[in-house]
Amino acid sequence: MSIEKKLRSFKYALTGIAIAWREEFNFRFDVVWAFLTLGLAWFLRLSETEFLVILFMIGFVLTAETFNTALEELCDKFQPTHDPHIGKIKDLAAGAVLISSITAFIVGCVIFIPHLTLFL
Repeated sequence: MSIEKKLRSFKYALTGIAIAWREEFNFRFDVVWAFLTLGLAWFLRLSETEFLVILFMIGFVLTAETFNTALEELCDKFQPTHDPHIGKIKDLAAGAVLISSITAFIVGCVIFIPHLTLFL
């Protein structure tokens, strides 16, 4: 693959992130929480491993949110009116986002709570 093709692919990926930011409140909400979480991780001086796990979980949630948005767009393109099968697909994708968010929350609690209890 030529360097031009790679750069074009990177541009398309950045465009996708920009679309998610511009059009999806949940994506912006997740990004704000991601920065707050990273700030807390820095403040608490988490270990490198803990920090990497937090970073991975943030990426996991943002990826799930972006896939959910892409799937919703695809469904709406081919079936703009209500269809029970499309509804089921959208519910499943939203469920995947919820699972990733709950997982990230649990992992965050396991990592952060021991550090935060030192302040009590």
